[in-house]
Amino acid sequence: MKTLLIGEFREGKLLDSTYELFGFAGQAADEPVMFMVGSETQLPSFGGRLYLADAAACGEYNPDLHKQLILNVVQKENPDRIVFVHSSYGWDLAPRVAVALKAAQVSEVVAIQEGGFEVGCCNGKMRRIVKPSTPQTVITIQAGAFQGVQPGGTPQVTRLAAPGGGTMEFVGYEPAEEKGVDLAKAEVIVSAGRGVGKKDNVAIIAALAKALGGELGASRPVVDAEWVAHDHQVGTTGQTVSPKLYVACGISGAIQHLAGMKKSDFILAINKDKDAPIGEVADVLVVADVMQFVPALTAKLAK
Repeated sequence: MKTLLIGEFREGKLLDSTYELFGFAGQAADEPVMFMVGSETQLPSFGGRLYLADAAACGEYNPDLHKQLILNVVQKENPDRIVFVHSSYGWDLAPRVAVALKAAQVSEVVAIQEGGFEVGCCNGKMRRIVKPSTPQTVITIQAGAFQGVQPGGTPQVTRLAAPGGGTMEFVGYEPAEEKGVDLAKAEVIVSAGRGVGKKDNVAIIAALAKALGGELGASRPVVDAEWVAHDHQVGTTGQTVSPKLYVACGISGAIQHLAGMKKSDFILAINKDKDAPIGEVADVLVVADVMQFVPALTAKLAK
């Protein structure tokens, strides 16, 4: 199958998340072709065909113009799949392309399974396999779900002229409102998961974070239960972090959480279940009761 990958370019730079698209294509064993609105000074490391439109002429984001450019490439290449990262760029543009092509859209794909695409459901607490029935499919992949891959090489660039029309003008970016706790700047994060048992036990996890000179984090179930404020949430619906040390306490390792923290330099996981998914990304997995191990570790650090 042939897959058209939609690269991302922001504030004059190719985004690293673009390489996760190659990770998806590799797992699917697809032939990748890429489209991007960007600059010739910021080309991906990729030896295949790249359709490139100039961001200076088209704007780094302009849904009408970018949609038409993608449709023009689809007409030339006739790909089976058109794949975006599930970012603000992707989730806005993908449905516009899907409607124009009368194609099925599958959003927030986290894995390729059983000839279909694995996506979250029931507010992210369960997963299902989706198998589209249309000849072409528009897909968005969840950030962090697929390992970034740099195929290497210099792309064969086909330059695209800016199409006429369009009623929008790209003005710029507005910084997101500052969070109460900026975990992205923390060098050490100790996160509480549902395995801590109850709200009162979160204080024990917070004590370990303090002993390590770090910040308290949390998984989504803990935030949903209102044990911890949302600005402490780690994951795709919270904050994406990459500290020097990440300690996961009673966290099983849902894909949404892993995507938000797996780029940490060193990951220590504490869980009673030796087969918990968090063990796949942990450098060290301690198989123990969190409420027995964490107080002992905190006391040892205090000495």
